[in-house]
Amino acid sequence: MPSRHAKLVIDPAVPDETAELLRQHRKDLVRLRGGWKPAHRRRNPAVRIVVKIILYGMAITATGAALGFFQAAHYTLFALIMTGVAFLFMVGVIKNHPDAELERYLNAELDIYEQATAWNGHYVLGEDLDHAAAALMYRAHNAIETVTESRVNTEGLLDGVRNAVMLPAQEWEIARLLAKLSGLRAEHREVIAEGVTPEVAAVTGPLGRVLDSSEAAVLARVEALERYAGHVKEAERAFRARHQIERLRERLPRYEELLAESGADETAVPELSKLTEDADRLEQALRDSVSSARDAFRYLEP
Repeated sequence: MPSRHAKLVIDPAVPDETAELLRQHRKDLVRLRGGWKPAHRRRNPAVRIVVKIILYGMAITATGAALGFFQAAHYTLFALIMTGVAFLFMVGVIKNHPDAELERYLNAELDIYEQATAWNGHYVLGEDLDHAAAALMYRAHNAIETVTESRVNTEGLLDGVRNAVMLPAQEWEIARLLAKLSGLRAEHREVIAEGVTPEVAAVTGPLGRVLDSSEAAVLARVEALERYAGHVKEAERAFRARHQIERLRERLPRYEELLAESGADETAVPELSKLTEDADRLEQALRDSVSSARDAFRYLEP
């Protein structure tokens, strides 16, 4: 059963650095959906410098005055003023050197909030999807992972460039549509739950059919992904079998040597001679499977 805490899906248009930041702080995105705002405000370096100049200027001026009192033998006033100077220096140091680790943490929290707010609408959380939409998203994720994690893809037998561009675009479009569908469907159910008059029912009926039609359109996208993944699975099976046969064929002389040295009946292992035929047959099956996968991919293109 798909989890409501499904994979975070991000619009491919979001810069890579920002997308990685969002992925690493998914919990903060959920908090943002709930209205969270960081209480901390970023410190302005210019203000720090001005405050520092003022404090140190006051300290220097006071020190000069204190020296005058010292020369005049007013030691009590000198001591009081120098105590104030020491206090000003301490305030300047403490105020301008806050806990570095805490400062980094608070600024990082602000970075997340600012980036998440700036790119709001360009990412979809599992919490944005209702149960039916989450199930479809789960199917889409599985299909995409089947393709991207297959050896026929990593070995370059498929169109890796198009996969790297088109599959994230398809994933995002499906997630975006499902999030929008989930939101409208929740609002629609809320209105229906209040009870409707015949006049309102005349409106909600067609709107409900729009929602059903939209879901069917997204389902068609997901099924196209699943067909593509199915062809990739067949290519993967042929690819793996071909490599296994090739490894056995490389060992064939050793088997033949053992057969001759042992004096065994050659007819006892007749399948050895078929290895080459099997390898050729699997090579053709692999080419056919890859070709079928590429044909299936075309249905995903806009």
